[in-house]
Amino acid sequence: MNQPLWQPTPERKEGANISAFMEQLKRDWGVELSDYAELYDWSVKEIEKFWSSVWTFGKVVAETRGDRILVDGTKMPGAAFFPDARLNFAQNLLRGRGPEDAIVFWGEDKVKRRLSHDALNALVSRLQQRLQDLGVGEGDRVAGFMPNMPETVAAMLATASLGAVWSSCSPDFGVQGVLDRFGQIEPKVLFCPDGYYYNGKAVDSLARVAEFSKEIPSLNGIIVCPYLNEEPDVSAIAKAMTLTQAISGKTANPIQYRHVAFNAPLYIMFSSGTTGKPKCIVHGVGGTLLQHIKEHKLQCDVKPGDRVFYFTTCGWMMWNWLVSGLAAEATLLLYDGSPFHPAPEILFDYMDAERGTLFGTSAKFIDSLKNAGADPKSSHDLSSIRIIASTGSPLVAEGFDYVYAHIKEDVCLASIAGGTDIISCFVAGNPIGAVWRGEIQARCLGMAVEVFDDEGQPTRGKKGELVCTRPFPSMPIYFWNDPDGARYHSAYFERYDNIWCQGDFAEITEHDGVIIYGRSDATLNPGGVRIGTAEIYRQVEKLPEIDESLVIGQDWQGDVRVVLFVRLAAGAVLDEDLIKRIKTQVRTGATPRHVPAKVVAVADIPRTKSGKIVELAVRDVVHGRAVKNKDALANPEALDLYVGLAELQE
Repeated sequence: MNQPLWQPTPERKEGANISAFMEQLKRDWGVELSDYAELYDWSVKEIEKFWSSVWTFGKVVAETRGDRILVDGTKMPGAAFFPDARLNFAQNLLRGRGPEDAIVFWGEDKVKRRLSHDALNALVSRLQQRLQDLGVGEGDRVAGFMPNMPETVAAMLATASLGAVWSSCSPDFGVQGVLDRFGQIEPKVLFCPDGYYYNGKAVDSLARVAEFSKEIPSLNGIIVCPYLNEEPDVSAIAKAMTLTQAISGKTANPIQYRHVAFNAPLYIMFSSGTTGKPKCIVHGVGGTLLQHIKEHKLQCDVKPGDRVFYFTTCGWMMWNWLVSGLAAEATLLLYDGSPFHPAPEILFDYMDAERGTLFGTSAKFIDSLKNAGADPKSSHDLSSIRIIASTGSPLVAEGFDYVYAHIKEDVCLASIAGGTDIISCFVAGNPIGAVWRGEIQARCLGMAVEVFDDEGQPTRGKKGELVCTRPFPSMPIYFWNDPDGARYHSAYFERYDNIWCQGDFAEITEHDGVIIYGRSDATLNPGGVRIGTAEIYRQVEKLPEIDESLVIGQDWQGDVRVVLFVRLAAGAVLDEDLIKRIKTQVRTGATPRHVPAKVVAVADIPRTKSGKIVELAVRDVVHGRAVKNKDALANPEALDLYVGLAELQE
């Protein structure tokens, strides 16, 4: 296509935060930058000036910033940003005062609540005092086995206000999945709900809490937040109290903030854990704050008073990202439960009712809407939405078409990608740039992103490894229980010395956008040619008979053959005609090398709890290898469908 799907108006460009940021750069550094491309080039060449300017533009609150911006700036890992700074993460998020909404919450169609800035500050103050009573201080861990609800945000902020470390997962995790995570980090306090709603049904949490909490001896207390019942019965759980009991007698005083170093620990995030016990990735206070301020304000154009929504659970980094919208002075729109209950329109009902300005979702959700024939544009107003963000997996070109045809025409569609590893993005939106079909708009400011070919050289218009060649503030500060840094180094720096290798198979386009073709470790190699799995999904899921698909490489007769698993739409049958049409679609839409040697119908596709399909786990099952950590999956029983398939023995 020679024309972009969307371009901002001159008025929108002029009013964008990026334009104001470039004016600040002109005043502070005397640089004249006319567009995003020039700004990006400057940001990765002048990284000290850039991150200093983000600090200023984001109005970061700190005890001191210090004079030094970057030391050991040629080392990855090893570079340190703002080594003399002292600040508090929660203080930078709790900027708002007054009766206006800080948080709005929908729990499916069962619960609707809102919390003002004053009410949020008061709850954080009272929780801070209770955490102190329970022995929580700087560096201690507090865990959340929580839904995406206001109390989760308050608990995290109370933790961060003390200079302590927050870590969370969603309450749909099984006992072993929780122990694999929280058992490693020894939290002093656990927050949990009495239960949650999913697909209209109430699901109890307390039986699992009673079971796993016995195996975490470090716990001094468990605070149970009401969701299903106003005052839950916690008598069966040792060291448990209700939220009401926890804050009883605590006066909402001004919050006392513990200022800590820029690289003091803030969050412990977990890798998906599908290949073994999850890695515990520790992120720092200042790097997380600066990256999120940059992404909200510059990449997503979030302004004071905006209302920011992202569909996420507390087991996914997008929850941490969403909550940082408070630092951009936005209202958080939280949603917990199924995005399709009681109907596929529920999230758009929410956007209209609360005048959401940023609508964040997953490529899978957009694909599901498309397959369901939903047409939100005709049933909803959606005039308040300025940006639609999509992540979790690559958004295929047809997903772009669907958004503009059936959700909204005048919207910046920002496909974004990064990960838990950096608690932020490498590639994301550009509010002053065009949206091209099937392309992520831009490399993120301050992130020296390149695509390396097989010789380790930067390339354009060709597929290769997505890397980052210069340090950035939100690199993990370390991995938990990795004293010599060996696991950290192995995760990102084993392939290229002193260069971050993200593990994505990608391409930088002629528009300076980015296409991601899938994970490098899931890349197929038939005949020694690398093929991204997303290239096949893009073609297969154009067929109305296919709801979704999963592709792996199967070792076969000394080579690798492409095996495609398909979950069929209702009423569809995988007969010879459909298999032929699938192969023809892949051949004509991609290349003959992409054509699957085998096409197999399955009843379900296994996924992580954040919705990502698990190609590697299926590949292990097909090859007779054990999957090490099924508790990381939302539907582990689906793996049984791939054991001993007769179709793959011939």
